[in-house]
Amino acid sequence: MTHPTTARQIFQTAYESRYTWNDYFPGYSADVHLVQGDEVHTGKIRINRDLSVEVTGVVDEQIEEGIYTQLRDIVTHRQRTNFEQSHGKHEFSFGQEDPNGAIEILVKGGDSMDSNYKLRGNEVCQVSRVMGRMAFIIDTYENSDTGSGYIATRYDAIFRNLKTNEVTTVLKFEDSYEKIEGYYIMTKQVVQEYKDSTRTSTEFNYFNIKLLEPAAV
Repeated sequence: MTHPTTARQIFQTAYESRYTWNDYFPGYSADVHLVQGDEVHTGKIRINRDLSVEVTGVVDEQIEEGIYTQLRDIVTHRQRTNFEQSHGKHEFSFGQEDPNGAIEILVKGGDSMDSNYKLRGNEVCQVSRVMGRMAFIIDTYENSDTGSGYIATRYDAIFRNLKTNEVTTVLKFEDSYEKIEGYYIMTKQVVQEYKDSTRTSTEFNYFNIKLLEPAAV
């Protein structure tokens, strides 16, 4: 096997080292408990075989929307997409190497949104991106090795106003996964949000996780 040497090859190796669900993933259903302060909200969720998301039984519409958004994020990170399909039009180049040995990869062109990445070994440890008037940096501190790819389990996201460079929001995440019938599925996510000098803690807990029946061939 040829050792990756170009910025594109090194980034592709890290991209393909992430844990993703395979093409036979049947989807799953679960009960959800969302805890925020003294409030507990319950409902049911379903990620279908086509990776569409359903949230039912949650009384508060805003909470329901929050659960839906969180599940869409899960799907985005677990969905398997071809590297060329996602990054074929992008140009890759080396940036700086930081004191900890992480290599910076700069991405330009297409819909890359001027994304910069830092890689440590075969894992992405930082994503930096500009979206309109906002910029954000995601730093990953801990990953879980599933044996068939890595999953980020502890990471921060810092959002800044591009015009003022002011930090507007800081999010700190801790994720837990369980292997269920061959697939790693999130069982818990704790999110600490720091905004306007206040801290909000939100826990997403998933119980009674059951894979859906595979589609008939």
